Amino acid sequence: MQDVQNSHSTKTFAINRVGIRNVIKPACIQRPDKVVMLTANIDVSVDLPPELKGAHLSRNMEVLTEIVDNSIRTPAESVESLCVRCAKGILEKHEYASLAEVSISATYFLSRGKKQSIENYVLSASAVCRRNGAITRKIGVKATGITACPCAMETMREKLKKMYRDNEILEKMPVITHNQRNTVSIEMELPEGMELEADDLIEICEKSMSSPTYGILKRDDEGEVVFNAHQNPKFVEDVVREALLLILKKYAHFPDATGIVVRSESEESIHKHNAFAEKITTIGELKREISAIL
Repeated sequence: MQDVQNSHSTKTFAINRVGIRNVIKPACIQRPDKVVMLTANIDVSVDLPPELKGAHLSRNMEVLTEIVDNSIRTPAESVESLCVRCAKGILEKHEYASLAEVSISATYFLSRGKKQSIENYVLSASAVCRRNGAITRKIGVKATGITACPCAMETMREKLKKMYRDNEILEKMPVITHNQRNTVSIEMELPEGMELEADDLIEICEKSMSSPTYGILKRDDEGEVVFNAHQNPKFVEDVVREALLLILKKYAHFPDATGIVVRSESEESIHKHNAFAEKITTIGELKREISAIL
């Protein structure tokens, strides 16, 4: 039978990524105090040289079936280590490729708040394995909370001063403003020999917003979330900067070349569009920027 994929290509261009996406598989991850079951959404790719017509995509599923399915019997150490094992296996299967990339995303749950409700987050990880032995690992999280607009708050403060006599109190207290559902995402590179906990990144996300949000809120709890958010009004820019400060504080010992991406996006309540802010940087760049303003 003719091997069509291995036939010579009449085209002259190499392709950066060829693979499969949205492979859904169960995966078990062993954490220090628990085993976490994830429904993993997996993307896999390799690069393709110009002389080959196509990649052998069935080889990707063979590797995923062997390695990811085995995590049910023997849990993997982490999502990123599972990505590395899969990428190594796929690179071995595709002898013509110079690199293989695997990324996994999954819904992840943690107990949060006074009611200890189970809240959902997005957990992601990726690995790129190159033929020369170099490995790049990344881990990411996404969390949803609330932000209160500082601009509208100050506008309303001035209006209220004209309506009421006790301006001293109005200067000290938070006043009405519009709120947004805010989503914060953090992605960090993992240097060789260094690890971090996704739970810590989720905590940074939640601390960077005006307030976390929860699935279960009784009246007093609801009032507390709203009050806390209005005491801590933030733009999307403020959220990104706060997250970066917290990252730098916790991971200052990471190598300066460690890559970081932080993004904040708000679903605007008084507009039909969203607002967002993003910073792509490194630990070293953050240190230099902080030093310049201190």
